[in-house]
Amino acid sequence: MFFIDTLEFEGLGNRSHLAGGPRAAVVVDPPRDIDQVIAAAAKREVRIAYVAETHVHNDYVTGGLELARVTGASYLVPASARVSFARTPVADGDTVTVDEGLVLRALATPGHTPHHTSYALEEDGRAVAVFTGGSLLIGTVGRPDLVEPRLTEELARAQHASAHRLADELDDEVPVLPTHGFGSFCSSSQAEGDTTTIGRERRTNDALTLDVDTFVERMLAGLEDVPAYYAHMGPANAAGPEPVDLTPPRRADAGEIASRLAAGEWVVDLRSRVAFAEGHVAGSFNFEGEGKLATYLAWLIPWGKPVTLLADTPGQVADAQRELARVGIDRPAAAATGGPAAWVREGERLASFPRARFADLAEVRGRGEEVVVLDVRRDSERAAGHVEGSVHIPVHELHGRIGEVPSGTVWVHCAGGMRAAIAASLLDAAGRDVVAVDDGFDAAGEAGLTVTRS
Repeated sequence: MFFIDTLEFEGLGNRSHLAGGPRAAVVVDPPRDIDQVIAAAAKREVRIAYVAETHVHNDYVTGGLELARVTGASYLVPASARVSFARTPVADGDTVTVDEGLVLRALATPGHTPHHTSYALEEDGRAVAVFTGGSLLIGTVGRPDLVEPRLTEELARAQHASAHRLADELDDEVPVLPTHGFGSFCSSSQAEGDTTTIGRERRTNDALTLDVDTFVERMLAGLEDVPAYYAHMGPANAAGPEPVDLTPPRRADAGEIASRLAAGEWVVDLRSRVAFAEGHVAGSFNFEGEGKLATYLAWLIPWGKPVTLLADTPGQVADAQRELARVGIDRPAAAATGGPAAWVREGERLASFPRARFADLAEVRGRGEEVVVLDVRRDSERAAGHVEGSVHIPVHELHGRIGEVPSGTVWVHCAGGMRAAIAASLLDAAGRDVVAVDDGFDAAGEAGLTVTRS
C-alpha cells in the first residue's frame, strides 16, 4: 500500500508532497524549512530515499538540496536544468523505485519552464498519482512568462502540449497533485477547488478543452505582474540554497528601532491591521502576519534591505521568520515583541490613522468633501469595476510612486482590507493623511458609490 501526504503553505499558495510505501518515500518540491518534511516522514516511520524537483522554482527557495544532504536521499533534478550542485539528473522516462512495487516515473512536461518535469507514481505498474509541479494545475496551468520574455509564447504552446500528454498517458481517475495554484503567482490563474483528477481536468481545463491558438491567446492576455522577488528565486535555487537558520533574531529595544528607522531600514509590524491603525511606531509598515506576508513584503521591500519585525508574541516572529526564509529573506536584523508602547522611546508618541467602511466614504463624498480615493488592487480587479474618480496604483508599485498620489486626505482601499492596510501604512510613514478602508469591495456599490468598469 502507498500513501501520499500533502504539505500546504498557504502564505505562498504552494504545496509539497511526501509519498511512499511502508519503508521509504519521496518528497516532491520541498519547502526551504525542511524540518516539517522530516517530521512528516518520521510520523510515517519511513526513510526519505528521494527528493524530486519538478523544476527550478521561481517563487520560493527550495529546501531540496539541504533535505537530500541531511537525509542522504538521492536528489532528482531535471537533467536540462542548469544548476551548480551535484544531483541525480532525470530525463523523460527515467524511473526510480521508491519502495517495493512503487515506482516514480519522470514525464517531460515543458511549459512553466523549458526543463519542467512531472512525476507519475506507479504502484505495480499502474499510475496512482501524478505530481505536476507547475504544469497541469487545478483548472489552469503554470504561467509561462517567468523564464525569458522571448520564450513566453513558445512555452505557452508547450504547456498546452504537456497538458495533453498527461491527459493522453494517464487514466481519468489518476489524482493530479500540483505544487502551484493555491494563491501562488506562478499560476496563470488560481485553482478552482482543492483536489482534482486527470478526468476532471480533461473536461474543465482550458489547456485540454481549447485549441492551442485560442488557449495561448487567452492565457497570455490574462497574465499579470510578477512579484519582484521572483527575479532572485531562480538564481538562488540554481546556485544551491544555503541551509536555513531559524534561530530567534536579536531583540531590539526602542532605541534600536528608532536607529534602524533613521538609517532607512524597514521596520515591519506584524500585528493585525486593526491594532496597527490604533497605534504604531511612526515610520513602520504593516504587513499582517496572518496575511500573505512573504509574498507582499518580499514584493515591496528593496531586495537586501534589513528588516526588523515587531509582533505581539515571539511565536508570531518565529512564524514570520519561517515564511520569509522561504523567499530568501533569511535573517531579520532584529525583532521586538510585547506592544507598541514599549517600542517607542520615552516622550515619543505612537502614530495612528482611522479605519472606515465604503459607507463612510459615500457619506463623506455626499457632503461634498474633496478626498482622494486610492485603489491599490491589481489591474484585472480594477478592470472588473472601480469607484468612479478613484486613482489606481497597485500596492506593489505604491512604495515607488507615492509622489503620484494627489494631495489631500487619502482613502485607500483594496478588495478586502489587507492590501489597503499595507498601503495605508506606507502613506502614513510618508507623512500623508490617510484613512484605511477595511471593507469588501462589493460594499462600495451597496453604499451608493458609483462603480464603473474599464
